[in-house]
Amino acid sequence: MVQSSFESDLQKKIVNAFEIFDQDGTRTVDIREIGTIMRSLGCCLSEADLQDILVELEDEDSPGYVNLETFLPMMTKFLLDQRFHPASSNKLLQAFQMFDADKKGYLTQAELTHFLTQDGECFTQDEMEEMLSAAVDPQSGHINYKEYVSHLVSENL
Repeated sequence: MVQSSFESDLQKKIVNAFEIFDQDGTRTVDIREIGTIMRSLGCCLSEADLQDILVELEDEDSPGYVNLETFLPMMTKFLLDQRFHPASSNKLLQAFQMFDADKKGYLTQAELTHFLTQDGECFTQDEMEEMLSAAVDPQSGHINYKEYVSHLVSENL
């Protein structure tokens, strides 16, 4: 099967992301880094999805590690199939608007923290702090979610 230029470039991108975490140059990484690598490649996956993937990827001969030869074809397929593709800007905006019952156009830090740490797949304290550091308008102290979504989408281009 002939590999397209796009697929070849995609695989180079995957290898480069993987190699950042391959400190010893052994073509293996600690299994705990796989979620970070996948997210750096634009995948938006749940912890449950990640755990299912890790079961498939973990090296049987070296538990706790994933080798590039196993990771590369799976990750290539995920990206080509647009599996775990990020939500559109409209979907993100709708999600924020659901939290904004008063239709103010913004959320307070307390409101957003409450919504994202109470139900469903909750943010950790570190994840919440990281999000707030990027989302909060320094002048008002609020999250103007239209601006934040615009910022998120422009970062993914």
